[in-house]
Amino acid sequence: MVADLKAVILAAGEGTRMWPLATTKPKHLLPIAGRPSILFLIEALAGAGIKEVFIIVGFKGDLIQSVIGDGAKYGQNIEYLRQPKWTGTASALNVARESIGDTAFLVVYGDLLVSQSSIEAVLEKSRECTRVMGVARVTNQFQYGVVEIKGDNVTRIQEKPNRLMTGEGWVNTGIYIFDQEIFHSIKGTGRSRRSEYELTTSLQRMVDQGEEVKAATISREEWMDIGRPWDLLEANERILMNFTPQVKGTVEPGATIKGPLWLEETACVKSGSYIEGPAYIGAGSVVGPNARIRPCTSVGNDVVVGASCEVKNSIVMNGSRIPHLSYVGDSIIGERCNLAAGTITANIRLDEAIVKVKLKGKVLSSGRRKLGTIVGDGVQTGINASIMPGVKIGPGSFIGPGVVVYKDVETDEMILARQSLVRKLNNGRVGRMSGD
Repeated sequence: MVADLKAVILAAGEGTRMWPLATTKPKHLLPIAGRPSILFLIEALAGAGIKEVFIIVGFKGDLIQSVIGDGAKYGQNIEYLRQPKWTGTASALNVARESIGDTAFLVVYGDLLVSQSSIEAVLEKSRECTRVMGVARVTNQFQYGVVEIKGDNVTRIQEKPNRLMTGEGWVNTGIYIFDQEIFHSIKGTGRSRRSEYELTTSLQRMVDQGEEVKAATISREEWMDIGRPWDLLEANERILMNFTPQVKGTVEPGATIKGPLWLEETACVKSGSYIEGPAYIGAGSVVGPNARIRPCTSVGNDVVVGASCEVKNSIVMNGSRIPHLSYVGDSIIGERCNLAAGTITANIRLDEAIVKVKLKGKVLSSGRRKLGTIVGDGVQTGINASIMPGVKIGPGSFIGPGVVVYKDVETDEMILARQSLVRKLNNGRVGRMSGD
């Protein structure tokens, strides 16, 4: 079955939960370990033997097409289908109806980090039934679509369950096998509470009508949903903890490398710098002199991490500059940012409680005790700017010198601090130099 199986990747959505990172590019192109996240999905499909792939694109879809291409480098044939209006996963899949043909096919959400074995688990289950949903067992079910199972049969799907469902349970992984019946169910699917046509609603209709849908079990360690900005940090950690190190760039005498490092050609680690792997440093980037890169950090292409700077467990995207005397911890820095001297990202609360983040108007727990800032493209800070844990800064914004940022900053916003000076005569009481 695999030899002829076609796959559909749903990658049309705007990714509003990924603000401010996904306003200038699709969320599927946000980098993990120096590569657009969707490429890991493409490679997993190729490894599982999937040769023909349709990608449903919408928001800035041309960028996705330019990055992935026709699939030849992955041994695949990739075609692009455009969803004119981003009205949900069911309507996105419906775009592929004529291209799919009459056989069963694989469907995968485009914002997943999955292993080849995850895909293969769903394919194996499809030997029993042509309607399969991949499921994983997690805690905090309310973050996902909750699935109820009897034996290995799916009996109920809740797309957005009650937030009190914090216990362990089965959730939808966004990996499916469908036959043509799914399109008949989509035709009768109404809008959800989010005013979208949900694929899970279509699937529930099939279950309610007595159609058999099998559950394929996927390990939580082999799958994750990258739906929120801080998920990128976990995905980055997962990839870096399992990659094969390779040093192709320049490491100057006096630099120290401990642990696995991937250093691209034309990248340079200058004297006095200290790198603790696993870490990735992209082409044309310069680290140091006397800089420190701590574990699970990914530095993109043409980035500067300069003198006396420290970057820890973070993602710094292409073209950004952190030239001197700054600290970036557990943070994501977008493209072409410039952090002036003394910029500090706080990554832990004084009470050491879980960091909360405002997302689409709601304050949510990040589930992380350490989380710094999420910075969009083209942001600049002035000297001695400080950013508190969990704060997001919109693209094109400017944070003035000496500012302490406690709340999210909108796109193209300028934040300045007004200083009040008090002038008094010293009268020789303070700082008067004595001489002979």
